[in-house]
This record gives sequence, structure tokens and C-alpha cells, in this order.
Amino acid sequence: MSKKPRTVFRALDGILLFDKPLGLSSNQALQQVRHLFRAEKAGHTGSLDPLATGLLPLCFGEATKIAGLLLGSSKAYETTAVLGVTTDTDDADGVPLLERLVPELDDAAIEAALAPLRGPIRQRAPIYSALKQGGEPLYAKARRGEAIEAPERDVVVHALELIERDGPRLRLKVECGSGTYVRSLVRDLGETLGCGAHVASLRRLWVAPFTQPRMFTLDELQALAGQGEGALDACLLPIEAGLAAFPRVELDSEAARRLGYGQSVSCDAGEDGLVAVFSDAGHCLGLGQRQDGHRLLPQRLFRWATQSGPIEHREKAEQTSDRSS
Repeated sequence: MSKKPRTVFRALDGILLFDKPLGLSSNQALQQVRHLFRAEKAGHTGSLDPLATGLLPLCFGEATKIAGLLLGSSKAYETTAVLGVTTDTDDADGVPLLERLVPELDDAAIEAALAPLRGPIRQRAPIYSALKQGGEPLYAKARRGEAIEAPERDVVVHALELIERDGPRLRLKVECGSGTYVRSLVRDLGETLGCGAHVASLRRLWVAPFTQPRMFTLDELQALAGQGEGALDACLLPIEAGLAAFPRVELDSEAARRLGYGQSVSCDAGEDGLVAVFSDAGHCLGLGQRQDGHRLLPQRLFRWATQSGPIEHREKAEQTSDRSS
């Protein structure tokens, strides 16, 4: 039997708004897509459970430098909660722990249970989660049957709404800040209602700043791969699309050169904090830190920040900037 040809990777920069399919872990999805694109360097922006589908931004090349910023962004989900059954993972992939009678509930009772779960709240993570204790993920400890005290942390739930009811199944819309577990929200909702609950399905709708994303499925990407790498590369957003939420600072060529060599430069006055830095020709150079209102320090610059910028990067930015959302 002939061996599968070894992938020859290439330098590639950009962001793909991937529609993760059911059943794959985020890393499994990343590796499949990475091999399709033959990208030398790739990373994702926060895990989705195998049960979950939807938006998983994938960063290639220099875009991996801003993956952490996307990880900390606000997100939106649609989930189906099943009342009456709790599981060890707080979702349908887990082992049922307890089954209870679902009481007669009207919309007012459900709204009363949802209300305390909105806004800044204290949330206990699921024991089957990627959070680490002692350098090891909680799920690894849970699989060994170890007793686990899952940590609590402060999170923000911007919106939590009932969309539809069908017997014991509740369809909910969630908008939340970084670090929020939808499984924990559903678990806590079930306990407030007195019957328990678990997540039956979960779909991520958007991740800021991609609030109206054009997502690509694995099937779509595999079909495009048959048309050549140009068809695949056209799916990528330029790196600067991931920096749309940051104030923009433009530098002339001399200031851009000095910043690229690690020096601070003067910039337009504004609030202190992270800013997206561009050359006066419109090329994104990376992130800077504005201090004292008008001083700019290099924070996280892309490899071309001390150069004029690779032709292929400039062309891709011009071709795809209108697709950022």
C-alpha cells in the first residue's frame, strides 16, 4: 500500500473563519485545515468542544501573534438545553448522573431563572474542561476519577434569552465575555429550576470582531482545494481584520522604520493602550502601545514591520479587506 504523500508546508499569513463540524476537537479541526492550506504555522483562538459547531477563527503565520486577542473577545452562541437530566460533563457527551421530574414551567418561571445568570456573575467551570490545575487540564484528572473542586471565576454574560420551548428542551441565545462556559450556564439554570439540565447542542455564532462572519465548512474547503491553492487562499482575511476593534495609528516611513527597530516614536494624540499600527501606505505593521497620550512603543509587530512588506501580503490585504466583518 502506497504511503500518503508528505505535506510540504509553505509560509502563509491570514485568518480563516472556519465553521467547525460536529465531532472534531478544535485541534483536530485545526490540523485538517492546516494541511489543506499547507500552512507552516497555525493556531486557533480558543477551544470548542467536539459537541460544538460554528465559528472557530484559525490564524496562519503572523496572524498567530494576535490569536490571544481573539481568544479574549466577546462571543455569541445558540444552545439547546435539555431539562431533567444532569451529566458528568454538563453536556450530551457525558454520562447521565441524575434524572429528575421537570416541573410545570411557564415563560415567566424560566425568565426568573435566567435573570440571575445575566451580567457580571461568579461561575464554576465544568469538571470536564481545559482549565488547568497543577499544570494539568481538569478533564485529564476527571477521566482518572480523581476528586476535583472546579474553580470559580468572574465572567460577564451580556445577553441570555429564551428563543424557543419544546417540552423539556429550551433553545437559548447567549452573548458573553471571555472565559464563560455555556455548559455551566445551562447546568446552573437547571439547578435553579429544580430539575437539572445539560447542553444537547451548541453552536458558536460569532467572535468579535467577526460579528457577521462568512464561515467556511470543511467540505467547502476540501472542494476548493481541488481547484488549487489560489481558491483556498481567497478564503483568508488579512491579519488586520482581527485588529478592527483597536484604534488605528498611522506612521510615516521614518517612524515606521524606527518602531520596527524597537524604538519609541511620537504619534497622534489619543487614549493610552493597545493600537493597531499602519504605515502611511496602509500596510498593517502590528500592535503598538500608546503611552502618555502621544508616545508609541512596539508591542507585537509582524515580520515585515522593518521592510516595505511582501508583495503577496499587500495584494492579499487589498483583495480581501472588504470581506472583514
